[in-house]
Amino acid sequence: MTESRIKRLATTLMDATTDKDPLVQEQIYNALCYLGESEPEEILNSCDEYLRQHDKLGYPHRVIILKAMETVVKNNIALLDKSTAKVVIFLASNEMTKSKEVIRDWQQAASNVLVAVGQRFINKVMEEVLTKFQPGILPHYFVMQTFANLSVSNVFGMVPFLNSILGTMLPMLGMAKQDHMKSVFCYALQHFSESIQEYLANLDKAPDPTVRKDTFSNEIFSAYEVLFNSWLQHREAKLRLAVVEAMGPMSYLMPSEKLEEQLPKLIPGILTLYKKHTEAFYISKSLCQILEASVNIGSRSLDVQLDSLLGTLHPQICAPADPSVPLTVKNHTEVLRCFTVLACSFPDRVLAFLLPKLESSNERTRVGTLLIMRQIINSAPSQMEIKKPFILSSMKLPLQDSNNKVKRAVVQVISAMAHHGYLEQPGGEAMMEFLVRQCALPSDAQPKKQPPDADDLTSDSVQSISVNTLFLLSTTVDRMNNVLWPYLLEFVTPIQFTNALTPLCKSLMYLAMKKQEEGENASLIRYDLNANLPSPYALTTRLLVVSSQPYAGDCRGMAALRLLNVLHYSVHPALDQLWSKQVPLLVEHIEENTEKSLCQKEWEEKLLLFLQETLAAVSDNTWICHFVTEMCRQLNSYNGFPLEKNFLYKCIGTTLGACASKDLVQKQLQELLETARYHEEAEREGLASCFGICAINHLEETLAKLEEFVRSDVFKKSVGLFSIFKDRSDNEVEKIKSTLILCYGYVAVYAPKELVLSRIEADILKNIFQYFNTKVLGIKVETKDLTLKLCLIRSICMISQAIYNGVKCGDFIFSRKAELVAQMVEFIKAEPLEAMRTPVRQRAMITCTYLVVLEPHLSDPDRTELIDTCLASVLALPPLEPGKERDENGGDALHKEMLYGDTISALKDLLKSLLQRNLTPHGLQDMFAHLGPWIKSNKEHERQRAVEVSAALLDFYLSKLNVSTVIPFYNLGVLIALFSPRCSDSLAGVRQHAVDCVYCLLYIQLCYEGFARDHRDEMVEGLKALKKGLEEPNFTVLFHTCNNIAMVIGKRVPPDQLMSLLLAMFEGLADPDKNCSRAATVMINSLLKERGGVLQEKVPDIMSIIHSKLEEVDEEHIRKAAQQTVYILASQHKSVVVSSLLGSALPFDSHTCAMWRSLATEPTLTSQILEQLLEKVNRDVPYKESKGFPLLGSGSERVATPLPLAATCALYEIMSAPESGAAVLGLYPPLFVTLLLRLSCTVGVQLPKNLQSRERRSSSHGPAPRSLHPCSCAVETLKVMLARGGSEEVTRAVGSAGGWELMASPERHHDGIAVLAGAMARHAGPRLPLIVKNLIPTLNSVFDSQRITTTAFFAELLNSNVVNDLILLETIMDNMMGRQKDACTLVRMLALRGLGNIASGSPEKVRKHGAKLLASMVNGMDDKDDPHNLVALEAMSSLSKLLDHVEERDIHSMLLHIAIRIRPFFDSEQPDLRQSSIVLFGNLTKFSEGNCEVFFEQILNALVTLLLHLQDPKPAVVKACKFALRMCGPNMGCEGLCDMFLNHLREDRSLHYGEFMNNVCKHLMQSYPEMLNRLITTNLFYFKSNWVDIRAAAPMFIGFLVLHVDEDQCQQVDLDQLISALNLLLKDPVPAVRVKVAETLGRLVRIL
Repeated sequence: MTESRIKRLATTLMDATTDKDPLVQEQIYNALCYLGESEPEEILNSCDEYLRQHDKLGYPHRVIILKAMETVVKNNIALLDKSTAKVVIFLASNEMTKSKEVIRDWQQAASNVLVAVGQRFINKVMEEVLTKFQPGILPHYFVMQTFANLSVSNVFGMVPFLNSILGTMLPMLGMAKQDHMKSVFCYALQHFSESIQEYLANLDKAPDPTVRKDTFSNEIFSAYEVLFNSWLQHREAKLRLAVVEAMGPMSYLMPSEKLEEQLPKLIPGILTLYKKHTEAFYISKSLCQILEASVNIGSRSLDVQLDSLLGTLHPQICAPADPSVPLTVKNHTEVLRCFTVLACSFPDRVLAFLLPKLESSNERTRVGTLLIMRQIINSAPSQMEIKKPFILSSMKLPLQDSNNKVKRAVVQVISAMAHHGYLEQPGGEAMMEFLVRQCALPSDAQPKKQPPDADDLTSDSVQSISVNTLFLLSTTVDRMNNVLWPYLLEFVTPIQFTNALTPLCKSLMYLAMKKQEEGENASLIRYDLNANLPSPYALTTRLLVVSSQPYAGDCRGMAALRLLNVLHYSVHPALDQLWSKQVPLLVEHIEENTEKSLCQKEWEEKLLLFLQETLAAVSDNTWICHFVTEMCRQLNSYNGFPLEKNFLYKCIGTTLGACASKDLVQKQLQELLETARYHEEAEREGLASCFGICAINHLEETLAKLEEFVRSDVFKKSVGLFSIFKDRSDNEVEKIKSTLILCYGYVAVYAPKELVLSRIEADILKNIFQYFNTKVLGIKVETKDLTLKLCLIRSICMISQAIYNGVKCGDFIFSRKAELVAQMVEFIKAEPLEAMRTPVRQRAMITCTYLVVLEPHLSDPDRTELIDTCLASVLALPPLEPGKERDENGGDALHKEMLYGDTISALKDLLKSLLQRNLTPHGLQDMFAHLGPWIKSNKEHERQRAVEVSAALLDFYLSKLNVSTVIPFYNLGVLIALFSPRCSDSLAGVRQHAVDCVYCLLYIQLCYEGFARDHRDEMVEGLKALKKGLEEPNFTVLFHTCNNIAMVIGKRVPPDQLMSLLLAMFEGLADPDKNCSRAATVMINSLLKERGGVLQEKVPDIMSIIHSKLEEVDEEHIRKAAQQTVYILASQHKSVVVSSLLGSALPFDSHTCAMWRSLATEPTLTSQILEQLLEKVNRDVPYKESKGFPLLGSGSERVATPLPLAATCALYEIMSAPESGAAVLGLYPPLFVTLLLRLSCTVGVQLPKNLQSRERRSSSHGPAPRSLHPCSCAVETLKVMLARGGSEEVTRAVGSAGGWELMASPERHHDGIAVLAGAMARHAGPRLPLIVKNLIPTLNSVFDSQRITTTAFFAELLNSNVVNDLILLETIMDNMMGRQKDACTLVRMLALRGLGNIASGSPEKVRKHGAKLLASMVNGMDDKDDPHNLVALEAMSSLSKLLDHVEERDIHSMLLHIAIRIRPFFDSEQPDLRQSSIVLFGNLTKFSEGNCEVFFEQILNALVTLLLHLQDPKPAVVKACKFALRMCGPNMGCEGLCDMFLNHLREDRSLHYGEFMNNVCKHLMQSYPEMLNRLITTNLFYFKSNWVDIRAAAPMFIGFLVLHVDEDQCQQVDLDQLISALNLLLKDPVPAVRVKVAETLGRLVRIL
């Protein structure tokens, strides 16, 4: 019986193999394997029988069964007996050979079964398969493949058969006509040969150690003859490749003499295949094997074949490998292996072939040859040893190659050479020089994106490879140390290797440190042995200069400094201590900064200080002279590096300053003047800096050399030479003169002040003007050269600074001051006014700033001309047009922007410098006499600049003011009048600076009144605080600013002036001038305050005028003033104002709204107006029923009445004003109740038709302030009432819960009210007694909506303990019980919800009222007028909440009734009903102790349902099931199950359902084995469930049950019924269900 059931299960599964879903097929395969694990032989026999009986079963389905058989055999090979093995072998053999056609999947699966069995039963397998392998008859394709795979999987078992197989097979080769048969013979021969080689290689482990290669040689050779002579010539490419793959391994086994004999034919035969096949890997692999076999036998034939081999293999390497095609890369590897084999045997001939190829014109040929050279150098070192000089000499041509790919290949060859000692030979230095040259390749600023198949590499790639190679050779190849050191030093100083400096310095530093470790510190650089090395002076100069740009070239500055530090002893023995301390500090400074953050000036000063300290430490004049000579020699090298050259000039100046030899100093200065490239700006700056620094210690020599140079023949010759080229001459001469003028300026700045002051007028200025002014026929002609002009200005500026900073500057009278100022003024006047193109203005004004502070004073006319010229030259410039400028040239625009900014700053500094000389009210008045017209200009940019300059001047005046006596600031009014209008200027910048001006003026006044400068006046500080608001033209802020200024003016001028100003503003109310309109509004309100009481009859007219003015002038300050006006009127005539405003058209426009909000200003008035409006809301009905048109199919609709709607809108506007808070607090309960009931009556209510069209029109003309829709209007008004009444938290809580949207929804209105009630209970409890009192009467309202709203509100209040605290519980509860008979279903449902809420709100009261509450719930469950089960659902939910708190005696009597009543709901289509009933069931289990057995039966009835619904599609139902099962657990009498439910079914824990059910079933079968049939039967019911996951869970549940049941309980199950049901479900349309069924069918083996 057992056997038949296993077979039946297996048969059911095998029947299902026809399923088309791959996942189901996979599970059937798994199930068969599972059955096989239990009963391998039985399942294998069943599969055998099934396949034999179902001869017509399609091969795709047979494949599944055969794969399962293979797995069962593999996993249980040790357990199989011979008889079963024989059955399996026979079946597999038949399946494999049943069809003479090749059906790969099917026959491969059968073959795999044979290979699996052959792991242990090789003889049996061979016995069977050999029957299909008869002499003279061509075997089946898969017979040969099976032999081949067996030979690989079981080498020791299979090799003994191979001799016999080969003997039978050889005659068949000639019979094979079809390509696929020939291919499989090749496949077999390849694997036979490989397995024989493996057998021979492991003879010590082999069963027959007497086996020899000779055993197979003749057969292999015979096969070879067929393959080579016949099949290799076939036109089918795949077959040729199969032949080639076989011939490689076969060559090892062929008889030596035969192989030798065949080589002359074999090798050419293989080589010709390269032309026929694009994919060469298999050919190359086989060829390599043949070559290795040939070398192994010491073949002499290879010699003859060598040329053709090399000629064919070489192009294989020259064709680049594509990394995206792995076989091309593998082919390269195999071909290189071939070259290794050949090079080891024929080194001379291989080199003779390769080296000439390096001269080929074809780039790929050169690259390929170099790759082979690298391979040979690395893999045939002993053969190449004596060839090193020959190889090195042949590399001369590749070293000159410009192709980047060739360069990269050369670098790789050099790396190989370095490891094998080539570079120590003569010619090695040339290789290293090449490597360094590649390191010095320029980096592309923006490398082009290369396509993947780009023919050329970027120079960046070559440079990167070369840098890495150089560093690796320096640090990892020890034998290279003596090659590289000190040879690499030769590349440090030549300028062409600049880009290679970073890697060079790093390598040299590493090598030098290694030498030092070896004890070679003193003799680190042996100049006696290395004549070409750069001198210490050259190295020091070079490394110091490149350090000036530390981040260039991959941080070459840091590398240079570190190398310099290592070489300190070779530079000079005295530098050890200084450099060891200072260089690390310099390096640290570079590391702490970035290219952006480093201050270049500060860095250069650090380096120059380091140089000074170095020179002081050396203290050897001869050494210093050599050093400075070398510096000068290197100058020309830096012609393409302006920044480095500039720094080198400074180094020369510093070193000359330390030089004791005056003659040398003069000689070098002369040389510098003669050789300088004057047309380059950086050169001019550098030379001038050099002279300035040198003058610190050699002032006389420096000045003398400058004068001497001008008089010298060299200068005259230069001028004469330039005059030949007329166009060039003027320009070049001007550049030389510019440089000399600049030199004088730098000398004045740097030279000792006590020495230079006496020389300024006598020598320096005389010579400067001599160069600047040219005489033609005795008449002075001023130059037009911009460079000369700028150099003169800078030089005079530096001279002025030198005088100002001089020790005796106070006593120094600068007699040429006025002349120099006049010269600067001329320069400024000469600049064009239409644009700023040069920095002449800025530089000239900076120079004047320093000049005016020197003695003597400027005369008044000179001072006036200077100020007026500068103001006109700067303020009148046209503004920048950023868009236009940037379109033309972005960089130029940025430069101009900076130039404008710098020029304005220079003007401010100059005017401050002038003001400093006369720091009095008169001086201030005089300065603003010049600035006044510009401040009042009608051009915006002129006003902006003038006010900006004024603010800076006033701030400066205030900061420098030091009042010793109290004096009047007589011009305060004039200056205030100048600036106060500008506080409302159209330009934000002007407004800002105008406030600053007023601010400073008021503080200046306070200072003159005797207050200390640090005194702070509250009103004036208020002006400062307003500045931020003036950034944008916000009229509210502007009004406050003007108001503050007006208050200040009111204190300073007579009152009648203020009145006249206000009167003037009244007439200009609509004037666009903002100052006038602001003053007018202030005046209007002042008049109304005085005389408004007598204007009652005019109030409507005034209100109308205010409204029309608001429409006419849409300005913020006008609106503010209008609100003030309305408030003043309402405080005198409130009823008239309210009636007038309510009469405004709906929807209220923004001006009407603003007028309403103005009524919130004063609490008493606001309260009275709110009461009036509440009375108007309640007076009229909320809506009228409007009958639809029956013919159009429309029913009646509700239309809002206008007066309550207008009053609601008005309430909103008043309460939206923050000032209304106090009044709202006083009227909180009536406001809340009225608005809540208003909201209730507006849900679903429409606007009157006339208002609908008006609202549409208003929204089309411009956005209305708010929606006029009655419900939205009521919601917004209630929200604003709560917020203003101090209940912001209520508003926020309702908003975050989405309550306001719910209230407006007719379907969810009651939910929204519940959210509101909950928020009120939490945040506004003390308000509730009066609210509840006012609401209770509405429970009997004629409007359903009001009853629903009130019931929902009360129901949610019962959810909070606050009603108990406020002694409201009984009142509300009684009212809720009274609603149970309400005609409205929703009211009844809400009443039950409220009663249930007592459990959470006031649980301690439930026990007292338990019986009444339970009775209400049971009645609710039995509600007859409840078609959608709404009341029943609420009753169950509420009952669940109450159960925790009722007396047990109250519930016991109805426990069973409730349990039975709710059971049908578990599988309800409504998720809410499923959830509530399951939760209630869980709660009922708490009361099961008294009725233990009875209720236990109910738990067992529900258990399967609850477990399956853990897969319910609704998460809420899953959560309910988890809860119910946790509650049921303790009542089931199984501790393990209880623990599982408690641990795995926690709400916060995700559930792995399959694993969980496995464990549940394990416990169920341990504790309740007798329940098996009942549990299975219940699950069978769910096989027809509508929910897919539950349909899939039910068979899985059964599968786990049978997995864990004891054998003695198996008889409970009606297996036939179960298998039939599963078989039926196996046809389910959903694959996931079928997968679970298949899995369960596999498990049924447990109960058979």
